[in-house]
Amino acid sequence: MRLERTESMGSVESVEPVGSADSMGSMGSADEERAGHHQSGKGRPKRSLSGPRARAGSPPHSLTYVPFGERPLRRLPQLFTGLALYGFSLSVLIRAELGINPWSVLYEGLARHTSLSFGTISAVVGVLVLLLWVPLRQRPTFGTGANIVVLACASDLGLHVLPQHLGLPARIGLLAGGILLNGLSVALYVGARYGPGPRDGLMTGMSAATGRSLRSVRTLIEVAVLAVGWLLGGGVGAGTLLYALAVGPVTQFFVLRFTYRSADEDRA
Repeated sequence: MRLERTESMGSVESVEPVGSADSMGSMGSADEERAGHHQSGKGRPKRSLSGPRARAGSPPHSLTYVPFGERPLRRLPQLFTGLALYGFSLSVLIRAELGINPWSVLYEGLARHTSLSFGTISAVVGVLVLLLWVPLRQRPTFGTGANIVVLACASDLGLHVLPQHLGLPARIGLLAGGILLNGLSVALYVGARYGPGPRDGLMTGMSAATGRSLRSVRTLIEVAVLAVGWLLGGGVGAGTLLYALAVGPVTQFFVLRFTYRSADEDRA
């Protein structure tokens, strides 16, 4: 199974695995199993995809949750760096004024009708989404709470420091840079394996409860969120489409390089 996006976040929170979900499920490949059972003409087993050479270009073995206490000095900086960069990337896309991702469209639309900041609205929506986890029997992790808090602070900080109403060339640069930074940040925080954010957990929980594919559930959620955000006045444009098309491949590229491998996986 290949990674798709996740959008995260706004999916990210969302990154998603291409062909499956933002997610956090096991990414073991069927090719690995076949490699272990089939043999070449000389009777030697074919090299497994989990070998050192294949690992550099293959999907990570797993994006499932790894216990908090396993190598926290290695994983916590990656988690918080990824979350901070993700929140900042959202503010970069907003300042580009060429279209933003679906969840940001919703936040921006809600901000037009309240006195709350973009970051505060993202945190409030994150908490409300967590309530939907209860009937889905999803359990929040450390990464879930960190996702809500850090994204809210980083996005508001970015909106405070980045200038508005730039010329078109600068805005195009912000759009391209924002998408690249967004994909990198998703790979970092998802790859730290501290658990999904609120929106990612909603997607995986709904998929498990309904039996529908993660891709179809993700698409349904994103379309619904985008429609509500647009009706509320959120910014939709060419950048929204470009984000949808580009963030998955960008995230895929980086997640192969930043996903933490647990001690058990290294011993396997």
